[in-house]
Amino acid sequence: MSTQVPRGADRRDAIADAAIHLVATRGLRGLTHRAVDAEAGLPPGSTSYYLRTRNALLTACVNRMLTRDVAGMPPAGADPVELMVELTTGLARDRADDLVARYELSLEASRQPELRAAIDEGGRQLRAMLGQLLAGLGIRDPETAAWPVAAMLDGLMYDRVAGTGAMLSPDAFEAAVRRSVTALIAGLRDGR
Repeated sequence: MSTQVPRGADRRDAIADAAIHLVATRGLRGLTHRAVDAEAGLPPGSTSYYLRTRNALLTACVNRMLTRDVAGMPPAGADPVELMVELTTGLARDRADDLVARYELSLEASRQPELRAAIDEGGRQLRAMLGQLLAGLGIRDPETAAWPVAAMLDGLMYDRVAGTGAMLSPDAFEAAVRRSVTALIAGLRDGR
């Protein structure tokens, strides 16, 4: 049985997915066009055909993760607190590679303005969506409140995939996330 080689947009997604996995498992030093071709099961030269430069490859990783983040948002009407808990625990559980790659790429972006721009734009989009959730909870100035909420959630996910939070059971991690989100939302509602 032969393996179907993806084409067009599917191939670009396969390249970005392979690159994300490589960044997460090998770090940025392990990310080469040739390694991405091998990881994605593509003919040699495929990655460099679609993404000529290393910066283009890094930016494709950021954009692919953003696409998955947006696609993973549940429909409107879900309880915002439960949604934040599920998104945080779900990302840490189901997309740990994305999180590790995101942290690697964020550090690299401090030295590469083009990559920084892609990360900043993705962050703006995600914080705008988070602001809408916070507005649904009656939080005053939800756009401003979205930044510290996003930072806290990101810190919880970072600790889960790269810190001592990895030692918690899934239930203990979820309980800690729920407690943290509930406390933060209560504080924001009180206007403190």
